[in-house]
Formats: sequence, structure tokens, C-alpha cells
Amino acid sequence: MSWTEIVINVAREQAEALSDALMESGALSVSVEDADEGTDAERPLFGEPGMEPTEAAWDHSRVIALAAEDAEHAALVAEAAEAIGLAQVPDFVLRKVEEQDWVRLTQSQFEPIHIGKNIWVVPSWHDAPDPAGLILELDPGLAFGTGSHPTTRLCMEWLEANAPQGLSVLDYGCGSGILAMVAKKLGASPVYGVDIDPQAIESARYNSERNGCDIAYFLPEEFGGGAQPETYDVVVANILSSPLKLMAPMLSSRVAPGGRLVLSGILSRQADEVAAAYAPFIALSVWAEHDGWVALSGQRSSSQ
Repeated sequence: MSWTEIVINVAREQAEALSDALMESGALSVSVEDADEGTDAERPLFGEPGMEPTEAAWDHSRVIALAAEDAEHAALVAEAAEAIGLAQVPDFVLRKVEEQDWVRLTQSQFEPIHIGKNIWVVPSWHDAPDPAGLILELDPGLAFGTGSHPTTRLCMEWLEANAPQGLSVLDYGCGSGILAMVAKKLGASPVYGVDIDPQAIESARYNSERNGCDIAYFLPEEFGGGAQPETYDVVVANILSSPLKLMAPMLSSRVAPGGRLVLSGILSRQADEVAAAYAPFIALSVWAEHDGWVALSGQRSSSQ
């Protein structure tokens, strides 16, 4: 079976509404791209880790709707344009999409990721390039954290450089569970993960089971008391600068005397303000920087 893409160039303020209207009118899927892609006017959209950009649109946006090859494409566009109150039907072009093995095509876009000295993040459909390395079998998914983002890499590299052999580790904001799994494979015990997103908790549990890692995961309201330790030898949090600052008292209190705290999800320009928020509890400094992102680390006084 073949499909047809309907390609429409629109202004930013029309992109989201037109996308929704096209779906209502019978499009199978809709995406929005930068119409200036490949030119000097191209403008990437970035969000911090775990945060999508608030608007997937550009000043010159290109809306691409996928429809059946035999659909009434002109009528579909006209109906969508009328639904959002456009004075006239926008110009569009059609592109034929041949049938493909979409699963194989998607998988081909994700190759094993080499991190640090010996860590490999390997999709389930690939063989590990170095079977002797620290191997994490992890497929791209909805939970944040596959090792591709600089902040995740920084935390993984810190754990590798400071192997928590026999130490307790808390991964706060665990996402896919990737940092907790690295810690576990480096000999940490016990290891716990916390995330506010139930889907992340489900993903982390699934990933840990696949990788043979005994890790307990919790939502924040479920964590604390019970059988979990009050403090940890290593606390790692790869979140965002704003929540990290708000959580300074709580995260610092989770670090055992003499323990280490590692923070990422922080842009280089945000490092000083995040460190200042933790200064009353733990002195933090930049451990490493990558592509404009930093990891901060510090040690809690053994007398605290």
C-alpha cells in the first residue's frame, strides 16, 4: 500500500490549529517541520532534558499530513482550512510515499551508543560492539534517558569514573532507569530510583528486568520510610536547573555523611546559581562539561 504526504507551508500561528484540523478531517498523521530547514534561516527548537518545547512550530512552518493515496486530498485540506477560519485554502503539494518496512527503517536510525571508556547502550536489535564492555540493552522509548543527551552521558561518565562498588545509590528523576542501571552494573548496592512520571517508573522497571538489574523504583509519594535507606552514598539527579534548585534541601539531606552528590540537566550558564542553592548543604563544582551542559558534583562533610 502507498500513501500520500500533503505538504503545506504556513505561519507559526496557524501550524498547531491546522495540524489538529487535518487530523479531524481524516489525515492519518501530521508533523510540523521548519520550512527554512537547510538554509541560513533554520532555527532549531530545544527543550531541556525531559521537557518538550512548548510549541512545535517555527515562524515559517511546514505542516506535513499523511493520507491514503486514494483520499480526496484537496477536500481534506479545504475542510481543515475552513475549520480554523482561513480565508482561503492554502497552497499545498503532494508527495508519494512508497510502502516500506517501517520497523526496519526506524531501527536503522538507532545504533549502539558508546559512552565513557567501556559503556555501550545497545538497542535490542543490535549485537553489542564490545561484549566485554558494560552493556545496557535499551530501546528508544517515551521515558527520557537513552544516553544520547549530553546530560545523561555526563552522569554515566561520572559513575564510571567513580565506580560506586558496594555503595548505595539513589537516582532521583530516573527516567528510563539508565543511570540506576549503570550504577548497579558497576557494583552499587542497594540502588533505588525515583520519578514523578508513572510511565517512567514502568519503563525503568521493565528496562532493569531486561538488563538483570535488581533496582527498586518509586513515585515520590511512595518513597521514604519503609525499607528504603534515609541516606545514600551517592545521589545522582539529572533533571532541570529550576527543580534542582527547589529540591536542594531535600536532595542534600538524602546524601550520607561523606557521600557524593551529582547533578546534571544544567546549562553551563546555570551552574553558578545551582551551586549557590546547594552551598548551605554541599559545596558543588563543575565536574565536566559537554555541548554547553555541565555535571556538578560535591561531597557532603563526614561530620554533617
